[in-house]
Amino acid sequence: MDPSLLFALLGGLLIGAASLLLLVGTGRIAGVSGIVGGALARPAGDLAWRLAFVLGLVAGGCVLRVLSPRTLPTSLPHSALVIVGAGLLVGFGARLGGGCTSGHGVCGLGRRSPRSLAAVLTFMTTAFVTVYVVRHVLGGGA
Repeated sequence: MDPSLLFALLGGLLIGAASLLLLVGTGRIAGVSGIVGGALARPAGDLAWRLAFVLGLVAGGCVLRVLSPRTLPTSLPHSALVIVGAGLLVGFGARLGGGCTSGHGVCGLGRRSPRSLAAVLTFMTTAFVTVYVVRHVLGGGA
């Protein structure tokens, strides 16, 4: 079996397990935009688990870099400014839309939330159309 497939499977299982543990243990949904937004708001007594969650995401990427270096890119396809700007736009959109792909896609669909199903269908349709337009209409690569 290709190691990258094994890492993808293991990663999916870990995401599911972490989401379930967070929900069962704290009653919280593992939506990354909500967790980060809450950490930035610095609510009293609510910061430690949020920081631990975000640090766990970063640590997971670092572990993957060590275990399978070729899985992650070694260079950026665009300038750091473009990537940071895109990330901020994604974060703004997630907050504007009432959640992100992790909250709606992983947790919301697992709870059979109609709102999450509508959100995921919107996310995915927008992604498909964007990729089609960029690659086939505008003629862009990557």
